[in-house]
Amino acid sequence: MPTVAENGNLVKASRATISDVAWCAAEDMSFSEWLDYGRRLGVMGRSAGWWIGDWLSYGNHVFGERYVRASRITGYDSQTLMNMAYVASRFDVSRRRGKLSWSHHAEIAALEPEEQDYWLERAETDRLSVRCLREGIRRERLRRKAEDEAAERESRVTDEGAQPHDDMVCPECGHVFPTGSDE
Repeated sequence: MPTVAENGNLVKASRATISDVAWCAAEDMSFSEWLDYGRRLGVMGRSAGWWIGDWLSYGNHVFGERYVRASRITGYDSQTLMNMAYVASRFDVSRRRGKLSWSHHAEIAALEPEEQDYWLERAETDRLSVRCLREGIRRERLRRKAEDEAAERESRVTDEGAQPHDDMVCPECGHVFPTGSDE
């Protein structure tokens, strides 16, 4: 990319312009320049939630809660800003995964750190979309719930002196289909 002198410093000349609603390339942009811009735009898209969340956390810490003012400044509604600050507060910078989107992290922000790390690793390794991550977490919760309910039923039946029976549990929704009689 050509460079131009600016205050005695060499800087890359802009080969594209960005506005609040468009990205426009110079007509003679090369393929490698186009790829470069794509990489930068990808980083910006994946990072904006973190940047704003950290900015809000700093402002809240130093100046007190200012979501209404931050809303006017950024154009985001107050609830969205609160969500960004919450997600940013739930992940130390060292635990954030650059290969995953802010939305991946938002999906698991309410979990305990160990469980967050498990799902972050799985999402990164298996290249899970946010939707697939959400569905995986949901299936895991349903599986655990079904296991807990089965253990509770088995304990209750055993305590009553009857023989436990194996109920069928739907792996998708967790619904229990009794296969034996409680009589």
